[in-house]
Amino acid sequence: MRRRDWFSMTSGAGLAFLGEVLRQRPARAREVLTGPSAGFGRAKSVLVVVASGGQSQLETFDPRPEAPLEVRGQFGAIETTVPGTFLCEHLPRLAKLAHRYAIVKSMSHDDLDHGSALYLTLTGQYHQRLSSNPPPRETDHPFFGSVLEQTRPASKFLRTSVLINGPALVPFEPGPGQFAGLLGRRFDSLVIGDVTTGQPAVPGLERLDNVDAKRHALRQQLLHELEQNRLPAAQPTIDMQTLYQQAYEMLDRPTARQALDLEAEPQSIRDRYGRHRSGQACLLARRLVEAEVPLVTVMWNHSNRGQDKYPDDVEQFGWDTHNDIFDVMGGSLLPRFDQSFSALLEDLDQRGLLETTLVVCMGEFGRAPVVALESKFAGASPGRKHWAAAYSIVLAGAGVRGGSTIGATDRHAAYPISTKYGPWDVTATIFHALGIDPAGHFFDSLNRPYPISSGQPITGLW
Repeated sequence: MRRRDWFSMTSGAGLAFLGEVLRQRPARAREVLTGPSAGFGRAKSVLVVVASGGQSQLETFDPRPEAPLEVRGQFGAIETTVPGTFLCEHLPRLAKLAHRYAIVKSMSHDDLDHGSALYLTLTGQYHQRLSSNPPPRETDHPFFGSVLEQTRPASKFLRTSVLINGPALVPFEPGPGQFAGLLGRRFDSLVIGDVTTGQPAVPGLERLDNVDAKRHALRQQLLHELEQNRLPAAQPTIDMQTLYQQAYEMLDRPTARQALDLEAEPQSIRDRYGRHRSGQACLLARRLVEAEVPLVTVMWNHSNRGQDKYPDDVEQFGWDTHNDIFDVMGGSLLPRFDQSFSALLEDLDQRGLLETTLVVCMGEFGRAPVVALESKFAGASPGRKHWAAAYSIVLAGAGVRGGSTIGATDRHAAYPISTKYGPWDVTATIFHALGIDPAGHFFDSLNRPYPISSGQPITGLW
């Protein structure tokens, strides 16, 4: 607000007008003014696991053992530590931890393709091209990690938002929604790829033996002088300068390098998470939470459907199981997910980190409540189509009531029969847990305001 506007508002007439505006604000806004609601500010960090491809609710957290075979599928359901809550039979470890997390079963939206639905999941906003696979654009709505980077930048680790095992491929090209978009490259998350290659998670962070601190500073000064003497910089040059600066800052922070070193972990811990991309990505995420990174996002699988192109490489498999759903999920996806996600929850809890870390596990939608063979896709046995009308997500930590279930679906897990929630509400919940009012705003390069979230926090979780 400019000074002239402020003096105008604080005059007698201005104060009367302001009072009337506040009286007419919705109840939710008044609640924010009078005090924080449940869960507000309970998280120091948020750790998001994205099951890209559309994780089936019927084969995970909302099984229907009483439904006809063509609905329930081949897998059975097992009891959990929470009476009345059942999981798929291939999630025995998570069944033993059901008292530590909450399940939201009435997630729902209207987008039915991976690219735009992933965009919706990671931004909380529908893409202009609904149910499509668009490429990333500079005008995209920013990833919620980029919004956090602007609204509350970190100080200890340097980067506010880190994305692991990314970028997410849909299925072989990066999908939209995981970048800063209209905020500019400066607010992109730090993206870390495959952490199982044996190479450093972020190459180049070790100082060279023959370059001491003084010589390092001189090199940085020389680069700065060369850049200053250029002609007026184009946007790609400005973006490169930003990356240079971020790299130098990370070089000056040994704690950042230590947090990224998976070799420092005991072999037993690495084995517990699983010696595969998904498991080691979850382990690195826990290390970054320990380093007090505010937001860590794990792409549990880097491709939503890599099995079409690489049918013999389990590391490429995603949750987009149009065909062969029971072979793919029972043989690799579910056992690995059960191992890695349960290890993450147990490890955070044992280290005292779960109390201050909100964990969110979600996909971009669910799967259809009918098993059928699709001729347009690879595979010889039936699977399930995309389904956004109802799907499940899981949240834990930061005071979330473990063992609770939010929302419900009908007898085929096809449609919600209670309050619906959307990705916009998950985005609002993330900011709410971090102590940031989701009704607030961030600003683009022209200082135009955008709402942090268009949703409402799911306060029933607390």
